Amino acid sequence: MKDNSVFLNYILDAINQIEEYTEYLTYEEFLEKRLIQDAVIRQLEIIGEATKNISPSTTENYPLIPWKEIAGMRDKLIHVYFGVDLDEVWNTTKRDIPELKTVIETILAN
Repeated sequence: MKDNSVFLNYILDAINQIEEYTEYLTYEEFLEKRLIQDAVIRQLEIIGEATKNISPSTTENYPLIPWKEIAGMRDKLIHVYFGVDLDEVWNTTKRDIPELKTVIETILAN
């Protein structure tokens, strides 16, 4: 099994991609750009999948991060082909992703 740093770096890379894709977009522009939506959703899926591989000791040390919910969002995005809630995707991108990035960077620095 790969160590946590591999999966944490996958998460950080995906976060950086999401930030790059959405940095200058408004919500309305996001709704108009299917390619960006698909790219962001794919990166959220990667984050969720990588999260499933983080060791229990790490997730226990950072209980404020909703690890199970992150993995659950991945499952929802992968298995719900129709009806992805773009409001939820946007809110996750703008509200939750920056917070997650800070924690992932902290974990990697330790």
